[in-house]
Amino acid sequence: MATVAFIGLGNMGGSMAANLIKAGMTVTVFDLNPVAVEALTSQGALSAKTACGAAASADVVITMLPASKHVLGLYLGDANNKGLLEVVSKQTLLIDCSTIDADSARIVGSKAADMGIEFMDAPVSGGTAGAAAGTLTFICGGSEAAYTQAQTVLTVMGGNIFHAGAVGAGQVAKICNNMLLSVLMVGTSESIQLGLDNGLDPKVLSDIMKVSSGGNWALEKYNPCPDVMENVPSSKGYQGGFMVDLMVKDLGLSQQAAMASNSSTPMGSLARSLFVNHARQGNGSRDFSSIFEQFSKKK
Repeated sequence: MATVAFIGLGNMGGSMAANLIKAGMTVTVFDLNPVAVEALTSQGALSAKTACGAAASADVVITMLPASKHVLGLYLGDANNKGLLEVVSKQTLLIDCSTIDADSARIVGSKAADMGIEFMDAPVSGGTAGAAAGTLTFICGGSEAAYTQAQTVLTVMGGNIFHAGAVGAGQVAKICNNMLLSVLMVGTSESIQLGLDNGLDPKVLSDIMKVSSGGNWALEKYNPCPDVMENVPSSKGYQGGFMVDLMVKDLGLSQQAAMASNSSTPMGSLARSLFVNHARQGNGSRDFSSIFEQFSKKK
């Protein structure tokens, strides 16, 4: 059974690490938040005083961090601190599940390759519910060898695992998916509100559209209109789920990639503007489906 170091125990990482523990793996955790660490040690995890301490003797290191700068700092280190690449063995597999820009993933991957270490970017889709249930989608970028080796841990945490290509490809695929998700959520929200404004029952309208040509994931699994669907954020005051601030971050990454490749993404650009405006109105910590309120008469 693999020994795993898990670094970054936020809303996603904590649940992912818990599933590895439940599977009987030896898991050493590290996070700057001691409460998050305690929550995992109470379930059987070991803890380390530093990220490098957690990773030093692990077969697999998994990281789940907020942004590119954190990933680069952790893996590459700086003048005052060693990076993970300096302390792990050549047999250790490094898996970064953060959502960051592809170039940063490629930088870490290139440095790791120069040192004979396998690194894979594997951002996830599925939200906090998927993390808790162990049904996440992993979108992997790395060598065939790394992808094969990673199955031991990824299959415990996820239900769908894809190999998108070389290092960085996972990040590109993830931001393409989330850009589309944002567009779908905006379109679904304004369509339902149009129906409401014209006297339709939002549940009936949603049921019609679900099985018609406008059917999409938001209608099927994540309806943004309150009280249409049970156990989704819109029916819980838009609490839980995927925060607006995180969608803004991912849409920023998508537009950064579009600029670099001279790609035309007018819908993605508009979606980013709408979500940025929504965040600036104090909604950053609410679920992204709360964009529905931008179209509602009852804001």
